[in-house]
Amino acid sequence: MPYGTYYYGIDLSYFLLLIPVLIFSLWAQAKVQSTFRNYNAVTNARRMTGYDAARLILDRNGLSGVRIEHIAGNLTDHYDPKTNVIRLSDSVYNTPSIAAVGVAAHEAGHAVQYAVGYGPIKLRASIVGATQFASKWSVFILLFGLLLSNSLLAYVGFWLYVVVAFFQLITLPVEFNASRRALTALEEGAALDRDELSGAKSVLSAAAMTYVAALLSALVQLLRLWGMVSGNNNRRRR
Repeated sequence: MPYGTYYYGIDLSYFLLLIPVLIFSLWAQAKVQSTFRNYNAVTNARRMTGYDAARLILDRNGLSGVRIEHIAGNLTDHYDPKTNVIRLSDSVYNTPSIAAVGVAAHEAGHAVQYAVGYGPIKLRASIVGATQFASKWSVFILLFGLLLSNSLLAYVGFWLYVVVAFFQLITLPVEFNASRRALTALEEGAALDRDELSGAKSVLSAAAMTYVAALLSALVQLLRLWGMVSGNNNRRRR
């Protein structure tokens, strides 16, 4: 059978999956922006900045060698394992808000993951190069294979995209674990009180939904590509 249900040449099955995922993705982006904005307007009782929070967690875990730098932008915060540097954005680095502390602590959580050899983050790091290649070329290779009626080439493109989907899948435990480490460290270090800790958790939970949305989008695309490859093979057998 051909893949999906078609109406005037349009694959309805794909769109029935894509539309709710797209809506969820837009909601997740809006949610993280609004939650961060709300809690970034609330100063924490200790007036601890994002820099202070990250430094506290790093030092408590014996990571005094990890540097913290200021980077331009909004929510551009990240940990760079190659240079062993945490980069905090304009709205986090010097901001003594609940949201800034939560975000900075999360990035410090990633540094701790690398330091302790957390399995999923080591696995994710090992396939970054392959994922970048696959993300750029997988669909092109698959479509080129279909154009040439070359099933092998089409399947190569499909399996390259599997790498992209797997990267999104392994990202979930990495991000959830970093947030869990961050919240635990903030609580144990008495950086935030109970209500403030709840606010930081809300910020990190909202951010986590964007990674869930990315995984769902990748899975829908994977199903679409599989349908294109298998459907083409079915047509060739007729």
